[in-house]
Amino acid sequence: MQNFFIEKNAVDSLKHYQQAYDICKEKSLGALVNFNGIIRDDGGVSGLSFDVYEPILRQWFKDWEQKAKENDCLLYFAHSVGDVMVKESSYFAAVMSKHRKKALAMIGDFVEDFKQNAPIWKYDIINGQRVYAKDRSFVLNGAGYLKP
Repeated sequence: MQNFFIEKNAVDSLKHYQQAYDICKEKSLGALVNFNGIIRDDGGVSGLSFDVYEPILRQWFKDWEQKAKENDCLLYFAHSVGDVMVKESSYFAAVMSKHRKKALAMIGDFVEDFKQNAPIWKYDIINGQRVYAKDRSFVLNGAGYLKP
């Protein structure tokens, strides 16, 4: 079962939802709770661009998979690398379980921890240029800001 994806440019959320749904059917799980991050028209940007450090991101995800397993849940994750335009999706995450309470409890923590600790750097696309979004970025534990 593949449940971790890094995709060039926009994430196909409908495809990933279907794949997570199929996992639920195959494993007879009753809850599929998802989060879809869509680029909004905000502050004059035409989109966002993302850099990803995949080895650390995979380890971060493996740590979360262990937490999910301890709570009888499964995780599903897809994120963009490169440019994603306004109204397109850059992030799809899902928690699957037999019961909704466990999935609902885990999805918020998973998404918030991703925002704070995943090694993904965000840039605004303004007038065709990538501008590092330092004011909306977080320092990774043990690292500094990515220098523009």
